[in-house]
Amino acid sequence: MNAENFLVNYLSQYMTLSEEEVQIIKNENIIRQYKKNEVLLKEGQIAKECFLVLKGCVKRYYLEDGEEKIMEFYTENDPIAPVSYINQAPSEYYLSCIESCIISTGTAEKTQEFLQRFPRFVPIFIKIGESLSTEKQVAFDDFKNLSPEVRYQKLLETRPDLVNRVPQYMIASYLGIKPESLSRIRKRIWSNK
Repeated sequence: MNAENFLVNYLSQYMTLSEEEVQIIKNENIIRQYKKNEVLLKEGQIAKECFLVLKGCVKRYYLEDGEEKIMEFYTENDPIAPVSYINQAPSEYYLSCIESCIISTGTAEKTQEFLQRFPRFVPIFIKIGESLSTEKQVAFDDFKNLSPEVRYQKLLETRPDLVNRVPQYMIASYLGIKPESLSRIRKRIWSNK
């Protein structure tokens, strides 16, 4: 599948697109390729774009005493709307590619133009925003309320591909534990199977 069709397919999950809408999305869609370790957003920078991961994996993290603290992973079909993009304030975190990535990018201006031209997309964009907000709240609640072992088991159930494509030290950071603790958790889980 060519890259232009990824965004069309993503939006088609929410609604049936007319031929005109498909053509405009394909023509207006800005798709970029990023190399492994390339940074999309730096701490302190004001985000000018939002993103949709078409292929690859992106991590969101901040630095604490020089150590990465991973907050989220984004993979295929995951939208990324940095808080900095929404409120036009300096970012409190970084976004960088864990793998080579193909990403669709959008600006506030292009989005506004598109929504003015096709107002029927407004509810879809709201639905996507609500879905993202709900996912973030669930992830935050899980992080606060679940043990690292239960969080890891939940990650295995909900995103098994992530565990195989992201280095274990990054998974440990995401879970809020040290790599040694993750090794012990993994050993316990595998010995109980």
